[in-house]
Amino acid sequence: MKRLATIFAAVVVAAVTTLSAQGVSRVWVADQGDGTYRNPILHADYSDPDVIRVGDDYWMTSSSFDCLPALQILHSTDLVNWQLVGAVDSYRPNAIQEQHGNGVWAPAIRYHNGLYYIYWGDPDVGIYMVSTDNPRGTWSEPHLVEAGVGMIDPCPLWDDDGRAYLVHSWAGSRAGFKSILSASEMSADGKRLIGPEVLIHDGHAANPTIEGPKFYKRGEWYYIFAPAGGVKEGWQLVMRSREPLGQYEWRKVLHQGDSDIHGPHQGGWVTDTAGDSWFIHFEDRYAYGRVVHLQPMEWTADGWCTMGIDTNGDGIGEPVTTYRKPHTNKPMPITTPAEGDEFDSAVIGLQWQWFGNPQRDWTMHSPEGYRRFYCQPYTSLWEARNILAQKLTAPAQTITAKCDFYGGVAGDRAGVTIHGRDIATLAFYYDGTNTYLQQSVCYGADKGKAEEVVEQVLWNEDNQLYLRIEVSEGAMCRFAYSTDGRKFRPIGKPFKAKEGKWIGAKFGLFAVTSGKTNDGGWMDVDWVRVK
Repeated sequence: MKRLATIFAAVVVAAVTTLSAQGVSRVWVADQGDGTYRNPILHADYSDPDVIRVGDDYWMTSSSFDCLPALQILHSTDLVNWQLVGAVDSYRPNAIQEQHGNGVWAPAIRYHNGLYYIYWGDPDVGIYMVSTDNPRGTWSEPHLVEAGVGMIDPCPLWDDDGRAYLVHSWAGSRAGFKSILSASEMSADGKRLIGPEVLIHDGHAANPTIEGPKFYKRGEWYYIFAPAGGVKEGWQLVMRSREPLGQYEWRKVLHQGDSDIHGPHQGGWVTDTAGDSWFIHFEDRYAYGRVVHLQPMEWTADGWCTMGIDTNGDGIGEPVTTYRKPHTNKPMPITTPAEGDEFDSAVIGLQWQWFGNPQRDWTMHSPEGYRRFYCQPYTSLWEARNILAQKLTAPAQTITAKCDFYGGVAGDRAGVTIHGRDIATLAFYYDGTNTYLQQSVCYGADKGKAEEVVEQVLWNEDNQLYLRIEVSEGAMCRFAYSTDGRKFRPIGKPFKAKEGKWIGAKFGLFAVTSGKTNDGGWMDVDWVRVK
């Protein structure tokens, strides 16, 4: 067997293992340890976040688009320290082939009568819902609430009188129009719409590309929070009415202003255990994805709110960089979502996602403590679904994987990748006689451009080999390899990571081959660690 140890970065094994066990990132921590936090609270691609509090616990989910398992569930008791604790949907009927940017758009999470609900829009199908009595556990099968092409970003509201409503926006790419919010009455069980669509807001004049509405009731007022103006240049609105279906008046409550946080966009309002209000939203940082911020909120005597801090006196809040932590009845230790994986469990960690419905023949766990990836036929890495990927979690990081490789037939290829609209790899390629270490790039992968091998070296299979991908500020990636894990030799050329379709760039593991075979190769991965 052709053996290989592969590394995405140099680490001190004992230190990383200890920190990993504690659940604390080595690359980005929002909790400052002094009663304050820094933004973003999650420097990772949790797009379109929504959040609720039930008792002392906060639950958050976000868009997952074409990545599976979908709808990752995060838990916190202080809104700053978060853990990945579950996921909802591990299969989509329309994910048999890669469909970048499709799938699960802009969810809303709610709690009603003892059940947790998540609603989301699939722009090609309609509005879905799932429910559970335990957000850490198993959720119901997705239920199609309303079929309709272009219906996206739904959010329900159960009123005090037992009636229910649902607001949503429209995808121009499917419906043929956008910048519209509409709402209708919903059955009390939340399973179907029972009233006609009512036009809630037309944003063409003042609030173009209004989308992502969130529905609330406070006192006698109904509120809809919604971003407008576009993801990177936009602002946050709050709308209110005395009736659930309008008429609504609106105000701009959060924008970039003099800050360096562009397009503060789409999120959810929540109150802490002391009754203070907070707003979670995202900021698009291109290759790093849509990272998550936490803003203080204040309600004024006239029934409006402000978000962030109005530092320039224009009457509109601006995002904060640091702030005091929310009140909590259940203090939480400094914690961050899991990174990397020791692959000691037969269950793949919640931090991983595939680019499509996972298949049994893609990967298996070994009781010896590694995960095997079998080389699958492919046409391009952009179209490949069998890439096990994670989010980037900081402006600068190195990611380490220890692997063994076996090439069975000519064309077998396996390794690590930085994956987005442009793709770079550091991988092993077997030509039927020899195995090479190749650094490759593909600019315009989403346009069908071909990969280019930048540099390759012959691999001496008797040597242990370490591979490194180092991500620095600006999402610049550099590749290197080593035979001892200490002295690294650069290979290839620097590569600037580029975002995917609606998602940030991801790093991942893959194993592919050029044709169908009954005796192909594989890659065994002992662990992946992030520093």
